[in-house]
Amino acid sequence: MPPIPAALAALLCLALPAEAADFLVRRATIADEKAVFATVEARETVPARVRIAGTIAQLSVRRGEAVRSGQPLAMIGDPKLVFQRDGLLAEIQALDSQLTQTKADLARLETLAATGAATRVSRDQMRTQLRVQTNLLAAKHAQLDVVSQQLAEGAVLAPADGRIIDLPYTIGTVVNPGETIADIAVAGHVLRLRVPEEHARFLKPGDRVRLDAADLGGQGFEFGTVSLVYPRIEDGRVIADAEAPDLGDYFVGVRVRVWIAGAPRARFVIPAHAIVSRSGLDFVRLRRPGGIEEVPVQRGAPSPTPALPDGIEILSGLEDGDRLVLP
Repeated sequence: MPPIPAALAALLCLALPAEAADFLVRRATIADEKAVFATVEARETVPARVRIAGTIAQLSVRRGEAVRSGQPLAMIGDPKLVFQRDGLLAEIQALDSQLTQTKADLARLETLAATGAATRVSRDQMRTQLRVQTNLLAAKHAQLDVVSQQLAEGAVLAPADGRIIDLPYTIGTVVNPGETIADIAVAGHVLRLRVPEEHARFLKPGDRVRLDAADLGGQGFEFGTVSLVYPRIEDGRVIADAEAPDLGDYFVGVRVRVWIAGAPRARFVIPAHAIVSRSGLDFVRLRRPGGIEEVPVQRGAPSPTPALPDGIEILSGLEDGDRLVLP
């Protein structure tokens, strides 16, 4: 028989169906998943507080705006401080005039005392008066510095870089020292989980969580990791934080569906695309010694993993060691 030409052999190879890959079915102990709701929260929230009592005269930012550390957010005005400053400025101006006159009078007395036309007593009295006026002027300048510092403390500054998530007051609101003008979200966002306390014993840092990417504007599922479990139960729930991708840096309070690990049990998980549905039944193809056989199975809940994104649990129809023929 003459040899087949190389080009014809290549065409025959392309025409032959490729051998299907096999998926080895193994019973694995995997934790059940419990569905909970989580919210996107700022990892840390820092308040910008008022330092003096007064009225909000100016607001320089809005909710959602990004700010830098030290940036002015608001100005608190106190009319009493303004009156005190203006009064001290007037007193300082008057004392300056008096001090200038006293210096001139003292210089004249010094000249007269040198020629014997004025007594030393009057000269010493004028020197004392000059010292008193100089000290009084210094005291007024110190009071003016205090009032000016109080007026400067009316500026509410951002304590850190971040984004304004709450701005509860408006211009004209009366505030007291220590009140919060704005809450600033810093250091990124996390998923804050609220888990029923009966499942708390299964939750620990480092656990994997699965979240619905559609709630964040994506598709399919994404995976995150529990970073912190708070040591306090509130209203029958345990609070935990999880790191996850694509949380963004703007919206806070977005609700996301999250699945966490529960009690472990043995089960089969296979790729969902290996299941063929026909007439309301589900089938898979198994490689048997006598050939490929199609068997019915009962599917369970989706069980995706990073290694098997379309994983689905099989409740019945498979045995440990079966070889699943994938399309």
